[in-house]
Amino acid sequence: MTSDMTAYAPCPKCRGSNAAPVKFTWWGGVLGPKLLKHVKCSACGHAYNGKTGKDNTTGILIYFAVIGALAFIVMFMIFFAIAVMQVAK
Repeated sequence: MTSDMTAYAPCPKCRGSNAAPVKFTWWGGVLGPKLLKHVKCSACGHAYNGKTGKDNTTGILIYFAVIGALAFIVMFMIFFAIAVMQVAK
């Protein structure tokens, strides 16, 4: 455990002050939890925003939507480039 555990907001579920940063999540990989200051309470296991003490659900949904939109745009560009190359042959 790190010494900066008290630097996070108290857990909104149990009011505990022992939280540790989450390193990896299924929704955000390595980057998402860092961007959203996602921490997990050591006492009850509840995950929340360590800066505000609030739930990260809205932030997670926005992060997920932005990443999904970027992935869609990249895939569209790849398929468009393949189609243009096929027509140019």
